[in-house]
Amino acid sequence: MNSPLWTPNKAAIKLIKVIDQFSAIHALDRFPTDIPAIALETANIFGWDDPITIVKGVDIKKFDGALMPDEDRKKWLLLYNQSLDSLGRIRFTQAHELGHYILHRTLRDNFQCGDSNVLSWPGDEENIETQADEFASSLLMPINDFREQTNTDINLDVLSFCASRYGVSLTATVLKWIKLTLESAVLILSKSGYIEWAWSSASAMKAGAYFKTQGNIIEVPQGTLAADESLPNEMFGKNIAAASWFKNSADKDSEIKEMKVLMDKYERVLTLLVLSKNTSVWPEWSNN
Repeated sequence: MNSPLWTPNKAAIKLIKVIDQFSAIHALDRFPTDIPAIALETANIFGWDDPITIVKGVDIKKFDGALMPDEDRKKWLLLYNQSLDSLGRIRFTQAHELGHYILHRTLRDNFQCGDSNVLSWPGDEENIETQADEFASSLLMPINDFREQTNTDINLDVLSFCASRYGVSLTATVLKWIKLTLESAVLILSKSGYIEWAWSSASAMKAGAYFKTQGNIIEVPQGTLAADESLPNEMFGKNIAAASWFKNSADKDSEIKEMKVLMDKYERVLTLLVLSKNTSVWPEWSNN
C-alpha cells in the first residue's frame, strides 16, 4: 500500500483529468463535481488495492465527516454528516475526507473531522487538515476554470456565481480567489461586531493590510459597511476611505472597495476588501 508522495494539487489534477474526460465523452454537466462517484473510483484511478467502497450520509452531530477502514484495512468507509446546513458544506466535507484517503490514509487508523477541521484552509501547509482542505478546493474548483470565471472585475456577485457553479460555500470560493489573486484583498468574517477570522492575499500582506486575529479581540470599525446593520448586503462594493479599516494608512486619501454579505444562517458577516493599486496601509515612518 506504499503510494507515491502526492501533493494536494497533484492528486486533485489527476482526478480532474479523469472527470473532464468522462464528462466530455458522456456529454454530462461538468460542475458541480460528484464527489461520491469519484471517491468510489479513486482506487482504480490510482491503482490501489484498498478502495473506498461506501460513501454514506449519517446523522451524527459530533463530526462533519469521517474516513474509516475495515478490520483488514482493505476497504474504506467515507461518512459525512447529512444534517449539515448546506449542500456546499456537505460537498466540501466529502472532498475533504477523500483528500485524507489519498494523502494520509497510511498515517492514521481513521479520521474524524469536525467543523474546526473542515475549511481550516489556508493555514499551515504541513497540517493534514489544511492539506485535505487544499485538495478539496483544488478538486471542486479547478484552477483553470476558476481563473476563467474570475477573469473580470471581482465582486461578491461574481464570486457568488462561482460558488453556485462549483456547489460550494461563498466563503470557500472567496478563499480560493484570495489565494490566487494578484490584487490586494482581505476576507473578513465577523460576528456581533467583532472580527472572528481574516485572511489576506499575498500582495495585501505586503501592503500591511491584515488583521492579527489569533489571541486578539478586534472590533469591526465604525464607519465601515460591515458595521452598518441597516445594510445587509453590498455585492458590488462601495469605495470608502482606507483609514476606515486601517487607521494607520500612510495615504489618508486612499480608498478601498468594501463588499459584504450578511449570512443569517451563521449569524456572521462576510466582508471582502479590495485595495486600490499601489495602496499601502503601513503607517508613515516617523523619527519622533
